[in-house]
Amino acid sequence: MTTNKNENVLISELELRTLGKRAFQKLGLGDQDVEDLIDILVMADLFGLSTHGLSRIESYGDRLKIGGINPRPNIQVERLAPAIIGIDGDNGVGPVVGMRALEAAMDAASEFGIAVAFARGSNHFGPISPYSLIAAEKGFASIIGSNATTTIAPWGGSDARLGNSPLGFGVPNPDGKHFLLDMAMSVVARAKIRNAFKRGEQIPNTWGTDAKGNPTTDPKAALDGFLLPIGGHKGYGLALMVDLFAGLLSNAGYLTHIQSWQDAPDKPQNLGHFFILIDTKRLGSSQWLSERMLDFANILMDSPPADSSKPVIVPGMIELAKLEKQRKNGIEMSPETLNLLRQYAGD
Repeated sequence: MTTNKNENVLISELELRTLGKRAFQKLGLGDQDVEDLIDILVMADLFGLSTHGLSRIESYGDRLKIGGINPRPNIQVERLAPAIIGIDGDNGVGPVVGMRALEAAMDAASEFGIAVAFARGSNHFGPISPYSLIAAEKGFASIIGSNATTTIAPWGGSDARLGNSPLGFGVPNPDGKHFLLDMAMSVVARAKIRNAFKRGEQIPNTWGTDAKGNPTTDPKAALDGFLLPIGGHKGYGLALMVDLFAGLLSNAGYLTHIQSWQDAPDKPQNLGHFFILIDTKRLGSSQWLSERMLDFANILMDSPPADSSKPVIVPGMIELAKLEKQRKNGIEMSPETLNLLRQYAGD
């Protein structure tokens, strides 16, 4: 373990996984659930998505301790139709419920070529890109979404009634250069504003508004106000559609029916997720898909960059490069997150 010039700590993937497992085992999770949870959160850290990686032990841990999340859920998987699966997460940790839903969807898509899993009774399930990568590595294209605590006002409204619902797409490339798009519906994630507040830094006025709907550079005012959606009314519309799929159709909570993990940490959130998977092996051979994916990427990346120092990239390229680098050199983690993990692990 080493410290870099930014005062973050470099820790090997094995060390981080071992520490994370001990921490969540002490919080009461069973062995298989811990494995699934750590798979998602460590992959988030490998991708460089530190706000959605093992730093989440701060909120997950608090809620597990006071009974807001069930550490030993009895997750139910039901085939509603041959290629439609319903998942009752029993208020489990979000990534555990998410992994059960992903596995069920992959099983059904392997059988029928396409499948969808709707999960309810869940909590924050981390970023989408780790799930997309797991699916892509097994040859599945994916569309994945989740709803979230209300942080966005309806377009033209003056109070928060809509969540910053993330949506992700993945298309596999047999050579490993998968396309992975993972985006929330706000200009930035709320966690970035929260981190700026902790550091005493201002934020761009395009990130959020105060409680009266006025753009602000004060992170505390933004946390008390609303996130701004991408693309104005278009981002608002996308967020609505994700909540309809993830919340309404899954029989989970939706819009203001979702409990805030910050305001009511001891209450189940009843978040919903959806996983739509397509088995690309049904569409053509691995060689066929590799050739088309390579051509697709080259058409985009061969475009002369407007700024020679910033070549054209495609979704997933930065994250996969970061994953490869950090698996080799160590994962960059904040001392605060590592200290919290050690506290929970009893080190």
